[in-house]
Amino acid sequence: MKTNVLSRGMLIVLTLILTGRQLRAQTDDDAIMMAKNNLCAGGVYSHSSWKYYWEGTYRRDNQNLGTVSTQMTSLMGIYGLNRHLAIVAGAPYVWTNATAGTLHGMHGIQDLSGWIKWEPVEQKFGGNSKLSVFALAGGSVPLTNYLADYLPLSIGLHSRTLSGRVIADYQYGHFFVTGVGTYIWRSNITIDEQSYYTTSFHETNQVQMPNLVSWLLRAGYRSKSWIIEGLLADMITQGGFDIRKNDMPFPSNRMDALTAGAHVKYEFHSKRLKGLSLTADGNYAVAGRNVGQATAVEGGIFYIFDFAKKTK
Repeated sequence: MKTNVLSRGMLIVLTLILTGRQLRAQTDDDAIMMAKNNLCAGGVYSHSSWKYYWEGTYRRDNQNLGTVSTQMTSLMGIYGLNRHLAIVAGAPYVWTNATAGTLHGMHGIQDLSGWIKWEPVEQKFGGNSKLSVFALAGGSVPLTNYLADYLPLSIGLHSRTLSGRVIADYQYGHFFVTGVGTYIWRSNITIDEQSYYTTSFHETNQVQMPNLVSWLLRAGYRSKSWIIEGLLADMITQGGFDIRKNDMPFPSNRMDALTAGAHVKYEFHSKRLKGLSLTADGNYAVAGRNVGQATAVEGGIFYIFDFAKKTK
């Protein structure tokens, strides 16, 4: 029962409350690399909300929650070590809120995420098309001791993660299609309770978290100044269990989400604004299991700092 952004969050498109990010503009899930000694840094604001959610596969609302919303501000950056190798890092601050009932929202710094992004294949065909393949390795660690077992109003799940990702991108002229596949390993988490019940009784405060698989398909128009694309993403939990009838969610629930959305980026090239870019995103949870049917919007601003320039 979580909100979804995509979270340029891992994505993949993961639920916002699960990973805290779906950033754009030279990131960990697109087919764009930074030039050597260039740093693209910026911030993103996103808002996601849902009234209906899937309790297992049953779509319902809950008058004790009303509408659940999540706001997030994220700082991120990507630095080009060379033309085919880059480092990506980011961290969000998250607020949650419910319009009904007695549960109070939470806020705080969530997890630090980092990736190594490598482009081993860049094959051109004639002068009008190109195939690129990227490999990424990354992970995340919680930055604060926030509560993980206060769903759906927790700001995250407090699990350390390791991730592997492959991206394949084909561009013909200004049109492109990109496929992304990700596997995420998640560590156990510690909760405040000394025992809990899932499908059986556990007399411990350790919760074993299921791993995740996700895929992302994006296609659209890409030029020097514009990127306009549609996205379809699926997150599939490798294990877990359904929310019990009229019960609260639990961190190790199975959380599946199919989302559809769009992304727009404009990069300025005038002398005064060169290096500045603006982004806008939106997505909607089309189907899911134990997640909120969320609508999310996002806007970002980024700037490229060129540390390779020689000073006179």
